[in-house]
Amino acid sequence: MDLILWRHAEAEAGGPDSARKLTERGQEQARRIAAWLKPRLPGNCEILVSPAARAQQTVRALGVAFMTTPAVGTDAAAADIIAAVDWPARPAVLIVGHQPTLGRVAAISLSGAQADWGIGKGALWWIRHSGSETRLLAAIDPELA
Repeated sequence: MDLILWRHAEAEAGGPDSARKLTERGQEQARRIAAWLKPRLPGNCEILVSPAARAQQTVRALGVAFMTTPAVGTDAAAADIIAAVDWPARPAVLIVGHQPTLGRVAAISLSGAQADWGIGKGALWWIRHSGSETRLLAAIDPELA
């Protein structure tokens, strides 16, 4: 199973939190990661996206169909996300969401224990589980994409 975690790109300050939009820099971050990801995205990949405006704008840069769900939203807990995506049984899933939750999902997936790992704004982590092995395939920062 491939678990792809994409943190929303840089967003405006202020509130309400769910309505914050991407900055110009954030839009560029989303475009860069989308350009890297699109040719690599598995054909059977389900895409689950937070309802927050900044996550919606981030995923739209990819230009493919996705499903909006509060299960990966700003209030989601790491354990809830892992349960929602049926880790590691599902073939491939991309989650576009938020910190600190995505960092916690990465920690649980890779180490078996929750910890506050940092995933930068707009960054993508690609985790693969195969057999008895779970490994980090890629950690892409938008500045390098």
